[in-house]
Amino acid sequence: MLISHVHVKVKSNYVEAFKQATLENARNSVQEPGIARFDVIQSTEDQTSFILVEAYRTTEAQINHKKTSHFKEWVQTVEEMMDAPRRALKYSNVFPDAQDWG
Repeated sequence: MLISHVHVKVKSNYVEAFKQATLENARNSVQEPGIARFDVIQSTEDQTSFILVEAYRTTEAQINHKKTSHFKEWVQTVEEMMDAPRRALKYSNVFPDAQDWG
């Protein structure tokens, strides 16, 4: 299991548009067989701060995700909305075991 936390800082006038575009991407992403989870979370203290929590079953699944039309469309759509470049941190799960992710 490969887990990415993608940190995104959005310009304040784009928060709602970013959420709409990101939710559309997330809805499509969870349909991919290699994705176990795709969470979109927003800070309660700073409404312009988001983290996308992406759990991939394999490294190949992450590579394939970046080739999808919905991901490419998301990147193109939200690029101007970001206050800074997005930053991804990579993790591997310790618990629960990958089999518990369905």
